[in-house]
Amino acid sequence: MAQIQGLAAHAAGAELLPFRYDPGKLGPQEVEIAITHCGICHSDLHLISNDWGISHYPFIPGHEIVGTVAAVGADVRSLQVGQRVGLGWQSNSCGECEWCTQGMENLCPSSEGTCVHRNGGYAERVRANARFVIPIPEELKSEYAAPLLCGGITVYNPLRTHGVNPSSRVGVIGIGGLGHLAIQFARTFGAHVTAFSTSAAKEQEARALGAHHFVNSRESKALKEVAGTHDFIISTINADQDWGVYIQALRPTGTLCFVGVPPSMVSVHAFPLIAGMRSISGNPTGSPYRIKEMLDVAARHGVKAQIESFPMSKANDAIEKVKKNKVRYRAVLAN
Repeated sequence: MAQIQGLAAHAAGAELLPFRYDPGKLGPQEVEIAITHCGICHSDLHLISNDWGISHYPFIPGHEIVGTVAAVGADVRSLQVGQRVGLGWQSNSCGECEWCTQGMENLCPSSEGTCVHRNGGYAERVRANARFVIPIPEELKSEYAAPLLCGGITVYNPLRTHGVNPSSRVGVIGIGGLGHLAIQFARTFGAHVTAFSTSAAKEQEARALGAHHFVNSRESKALKEVAGTHDFIISTINADQDWGVYIQALRPTGTLCFVGVPPSMVSVHAFPLIAGMRSISGNPTGSPYRIKEMLDVAARHGVKAQIESFPMSKANDAIEKVKKNKVRYRAVLAN
């Protein structure tokens, strides 16, 4: 089998350098994808820097992958060579545990990440279990589909899991790579959407994305005015906030859901939770079925990531720009 060429980190925080590896024999349930596009996600940055203590070097990052099927294993019946497909954060699961058998493979204790302890999508090709390789609807352009495979599903899954619908009042904290997609999906579900941001300059953009209301979260008066008005608030940011204020912004039975990871412990008083049956939750990526559903919804309703494209050879430049929050809102590498 020919070697696969990509761009790898050889040590924590190192710049990416050309790297070849032998993928071995294609497994019976595996698919090899010839990559055309790969999004840059903040998780890639954490893995390159080993912020989570799970990175093994050298490794090729990347898990928002779009390309065409180049080869299929002997047991694969669901996909054909030449078909356009996507691959997200997860590339395999055990297929047998209680979570996998319920169609919740994203919760499998034996879940395998696409670029955790293996080589991902900043490359010419990548492999994964066929169950996690999803056909891309014709209406979606590849470069816009790529960020949906992690960024999109990360916000879509909790909106669906928590039953957001036309009667819902939804808040989105942070208008960035995740938040700009969360606003669009919540609006697609018919919800009333409030955007929360520390940047007053983002109001116009938030409204253009579909937000009905904008709250500058640096203004305590504006935050107090929305007390008791939301059924569901999703936090997409990696920064500390006064989370108690957002709990107060929930209606009874409302939920504050984390998909971004603040650096400090999340601390709130128990009383508002008890008094209003409010809850705090978190959400990982979604199952293959949910990703397929999300792509269909995005295609039918025109949900679109705002992207900046870079050639794969300029991955290091793109990463630096993402680190400095200078990309609006997702960087995508193209082969």
